[in-house]
Amino acid sequence: MSLSGASERSVPATKIEITVSCRNLLDLDTFSKSDPSKRLQGLEEEPGVGGASHTEPGQPGVAGGESPSPSLAQGRSREPPARLPALILRPPAQFGRTEVIDNTLNPDFVRKFVLDYFFEEKQNLRFDVYNVDSKTNISKPDFLGQAFLALGEVIGGQGSRVERPLTGVPGKKCGTILLTAEELSNCRDIATMQLCANKLDKKDFFGKSDPFLVFYRSNEDGTFTICHKTEVVKNTLNPVWQPFSIPVRALCNGDYDRTVKIDVYDWDRDGSHDFIGEFTTSYRELSKAQNQFTVYEVLNPRKKCKKKKYTNSGTVTLLSFSVDSEFTFVDYIKGGTQLNFTVAIDFTASNGNPLQPTSLHYMSPYQLSAYAMALKAVGEIIQDYDSDKLFPAYGFGAKLPPEGRISHQFPLNNNDEDPNCAGIEGVLESYFQSLRTVQLYGPTYFAPVINQVARAAAKISDGSQYYVLLIITDGVISDMTQTKEAIVSASSLPMSIIIVGVGPAMFEAMEELDGDDVRVSSRGRYAERDIVQFVPFRDYVDRSGNQVLSMARLAKDVLAEIPEQLLSYMRTRDIQPRPPPPANPSTTSAPDQP
Repeated sequence: MSLSGASERSVPATKIEITVSCRNLLDLDTFSKSDPSKRLQGLEEEPGVGGASHTEPGQPGVAGGESPSPSLAQGRSREPPARLPALILRPPAQFGRTEVIDNTLNPDFVRKFVLDYFFEEKQNLRFDVYNVDSKTNISKPDFLGQAFLALGEVIGGQGSRVERPLTGVPGKKCGTILLTAEELSNCRDIATMQLCANKLDKKDFFGKSDPFLVFYRSNEDGTFTICHKTEVVKNTLNPVWQPFSIPVRALCNGDYDRTVKIDVYDWDRDGSHDFIGEFTTSYRELSKAQNQFTVYEVLNPRKKCKKKKYTNSGTVTLLSFSVDSEFTFVDYIKGGTQLNFTVAIDFTASNGNPLQPTSLHYMSPYQLSAYAMALKAVGEIIQDYDSDKLFPAYGFGAKLPPEGRISHQFPLNNNDEDPNCAGIEGVLESYFQSLRTVQLYGPTYFAPVINQVARAAAKISDGSQYYVLLIITDGVISDMTQTKEAIVSASSLPMSIIIVGVGPAMFEAMEELDGDDVRVSSRGRYAERDIVQFVPFRDYVDRSGNQVLSMARLAKDVLAEIPEQLLSYMRTRDIQPRPPPPANPSTTSAPDQP
């Protein structure tokens, strides 16, 4: 049988608390200063347009800072899109609002916004600021300005703080908004426990059972999500499982009284595991085992209904339970760790003539190529965690003008001294320009560009920099032996490698480089860490042709492993995050002028 209840994410999002202040707001009150209040909205952008609008007061929403949904990105209104200058936005779902602060242009709001955070997603936010004159007209406040930004921009800011101008009132300076992100403390707790069982039901005909445990976290809708499986202990009715650790947020998502269901199974080789029984508990109840053993009865509901004298199917004892805190991805980003993003693009002839619509590099005036979509999808998320927004970009497998030299590591901006491009748009411009000037050739070599990034990563080992290399390719690799050697060497460095395959080719060789099942090895050496993630882009293409959705799906999958890969490097080197830099005094306090 299959173990149902698993979801795409066994570990829910880290929870981030956003603190909001404003400075130099518009003064709309005649005899006193404005009485500001703030609303937070989750945005969904209409494909192909840019710009912004503010939602008029009176939309259905949630007051008091409570969220109607655990995810911002999924909020949609049934109303048609509101069309305003330069941008079309779907009316966002209101996430919450702050309190009203009387008679000030420089409010420091007490009420916080608590958001779920996923590194691999672009979580766009909108903050609207209003002036509320009195309780009598609170439904029709005056609009003071708004700000648009991604949650990643706040977390990636210096000390996880950013300041942005407020806009939206024509011809007026609306002041600024200051945002600070703080990870909630229970997101970093790790629970370690050990369990044993006694007198479990015998399920195997020729021997005893082979028991294992499956832990499920209950969801708000009554369903369950699998969050842990123990190892199988063979041929015993009295197993003792090895101690294991699990993030507390995976076990209960921060709700200490949320139900945790534990199923007991007898393992079968064909996967049709036999159900022995179940019991329920909670994180709060489990934590009591720090002082005493806790014994749970294992019950099989079917047996309980059929047999009058049924007592139980055995017992499970919680032998030990402890909780420790560990550093998180947000801790390192907040302490100043920068993600350095490098791009390498396949310019081999197998991609086809870029002037022909059949080419994977074809520059259509109507839509992006698969190469450009992959670059944009990954780059637009990572750039929020790089302060200078300068990205080295290379091509490989092309003949370069004027002499026709074959290169497997040429800068897309044609500048050997400085291969950096300004922002993701700068990388795209250099990529398009290279398609017009170089000759697609071959073969497909990965090792040169991997070694290039590895040399840069090797120079900085103090945890202040982490390198992410994106390789986009269409075909079979020609230097597998050298590439394996480069990956094994790079696995001890602060870097990760993302490989996106485009086009219809078979990518078995790439799967070998993604060490999920078998760790990459070369000349008897094994990779110290799994640092490679490979995906074929065709698996993420939206059938209706929605490129924005295709890019979001791709980014969500290929970037999901980056935080854990960064943490694995920091742990193996015993590198602790630096304390966040102090706030700039000029932005944290701005008293009103008399």
